[in-house]
Amino acid sequence: MQTDQSLLSKFFVAGINYKKADAETRGLFAIRDEQYEKILAHAIAGPFDGLFIISTCNRTEIYGIAENENQLIDLLCAHTVGDEKTFRRLAYVNSGVEAVTHLFNVGAGLDSQILGDYEIVGQLKQAVKFSKDRNGMNCFLERLVNGVLQASKEIKNETQLSGGSVSVSFSAVQYIKQHVDCCRNKKILLFGIGKIGKNTCKNLVDYLGNTNITLINRSAEKAESLAHELNLAFAPMTDIVHHLNTSDIILVATAAAAPTVLKSHFKNGDKKLVLDLSIPYNVEPAVSKLPGVQLINVDEISRLKDVTVRNREAEIPKAKSIIANHVGIFLSWLEMRGHAPALKAIKHMLNDIAMSHIRELSNPETKCPYIAAEQKIRQIVNNVAGKMKTQDQHGCYQIDAIREFVAAFNL
Repeated sequence: MQTDQSLLSKFFVAGINYKKADAETRGLFAIRDEQYEKILAHAIAGPFDGLFIISTCNRTEIYGIAENENQLIDLLCAHTVGDEKTFRRLAYVNSGVEAVTHLFNVGAGLDSQILGDYEIVGQLKQAVKFSKDRNGMNCFLERLVNGVLQASKEIKNETQLSGGSVSVSFSAVQYIKQHVDCCRNKKILLFGIGKIGKNTCKNLVDYLGNTNITLINRSAEKAESLAHELNLAFAPMTDIVHHLNTSDIILVATAAAAPTVLKSHFKNGDKKLVLDLSIPYNVEPAVSKLPGVQLINVDEISRLKDVTVRNREAEIPKAKSIIANHVGIFLSWLEMRGHAPALKAIKHMLNDIAMSHIRELSNPETKCPYIAAEQKIRQIVNNVAGKMKTQDQHGCYQIDAIREFVAAFNL
């Protein structure tokens, strides 16, 4: 049976992520449930003492107790489409304390593509549960993951690492929320249902609670499909002018090569907020000259996002300080786990001495003469544990424990 300290030296992580591998390459090493199942079956039957895999759109990482990192890399690549040569060229590998710290950084969102993105926490929990349900986890890994989750929670509560918004679609919705009174009751037009438009639409529903939204798209089927999914209205392109004039808030995400919303489309002077989320701009700049119309383009929204990123970056030292503390707690636990056999042996030895001198241990203040000895044994073992953390005396601990016990009862 390996000791906890030897488990630390044999704890490895090998992975690829968005920093060096593009989405297509990452997809070659993505792990689905059936692959994960086979990897765990092989690991449990083979030379691995605990293993789990995090596989998301941004990363694939295999964590485990092994003789070397090659065992983990070979196992992962044997069950994925990608080849080992490509993985090794793009991979990062850490072991021991560095691997522990890496997992803490991942769990805190410090290693996420969007700094402070805590979606990884749920993905980590799911990956670990999948492994645990199939007997792929051990005490070392479970304690480590619990520490990572505790640190992540503390960082979320004590810092602003995840504060603000860092996507254009979410920033646009936050702008509406902050600058439009009674935005939940306003009539909204979303023109363009591409990736940004679709994300924006879902954020409008989720964060504004507004379903008075009409969707228009050049491909009417896309608008109709999303409208049915979210219980919203949709309209054909031929009705665009009508909806531009009857809506209070207009979001444009058409991604066209030239402006699709023109000054000439507006027929009245009603107050409106127009947000252009497109690059290049898809709202004619002259629209901003119309009375009552406020035009906000993607650059202005992105500046709000950039401020958020800078604010998050300022929180990194605080997050790292919290992580350092939790890594220290984990390593201290690991060290004491390593001393557990010696402490257990000392306790048994003192119990044997106590039982062989039961009469001499008689305590007039108690009905049971062993109670005083039991309390003393507990105190001595705790003292020894404290010395083990601060000293390195190896075999001297047992001798000291016996001397202290004998002196306490004049044996």
